[in-house]
Amino acid sequence: MKTHKLFIGVSLILMAGILILSCSEESKSSRLEIRLTDAPGDYEEVNIDIQEVRVHASEGEQSSGWQSLDIDKGVYNLLDFTNGLDTLLGAAELPVGRISQVRLILGNNNTLKENGQLHDLSTPSAQQSGLKLNVQAVLTEGITYTILLDFDVARSILKTGNGSYKLKPVIRAITEATSGAIEGTVSIPQSTPAVYAINNQDTVGTSFANELGKFMIKGVPAGTYTLSFAPATGYLIEDIDGVVVTTGSVTKVGEIVVTED
Repeated sequence: MKTHKLFIGVSLILMAGILILSCSEESKSSRLEIRLTDAPGDYEEVNIDIQEVRVHASEGEQSSGWQSLDIDKGVYNLLDFTNGLDTLLGAAELPVGRISQVRLILGNNNTLKENGQLHDLSTPSAQQSGLKLNVQAVLTEGITYTILLDFDVARSILKTGNGSYKLKPVIRAITEATSGAIEGTVSIPQSTPAVYAINNQDTVGTSFANELGKFMIKGVPAGTYTLSFAPATGYLIEDIDGVVVTTGSVTKVGEIVVTED
């Protein structure tokens, strides 16, 4: 039996007892990340003051309403994120269900630099109620999703007749799954194992079986893994090799046989 003892820390084993108590009461959730990118524009800088990002979510038939994400507030130069680059604005754990809209709320410190001169960008609509973007994304338990806010700077900047500038954001919201998950059950729930997804000797994800023996390792990148187990004293669980994870899917490994030592 392969044990992978190097990956099983004493502190994680101690944590298992605490996490098992709350595992059965956990609501099913997904992770959502909001990232920002930009198409190139003919300016030296386009600085956007992002103060809040909200998502409109529903859980089953129940609407959860607007929820604010924990974001890094501040001024972002959109031209720093062109040619495939992006930046993480914020993330949240959300109940499984549907995301219908994203609302982007801007502050007052929006500017544009052209020919070495810095100009104010007026953004009346976004400042008052936030810019709403339709996304219509369905969230599956255990999967990490990204909503990429793709600014089109060239179409978003309007120059008025008096030489001032207005920001009327043209943004495409692109939703994609960026991870998979692994789900299974141990045959003897009392064994309460910690479960590790290991790839090339690196522990990529960890979960703990609950009192029903169920476990789910969330946010696992696509790849092939070995599942290794650290059960309670008196129980043995063989490693499982060749567990394939694909992006956007939950890999179900079924019931794992537990034997008594």
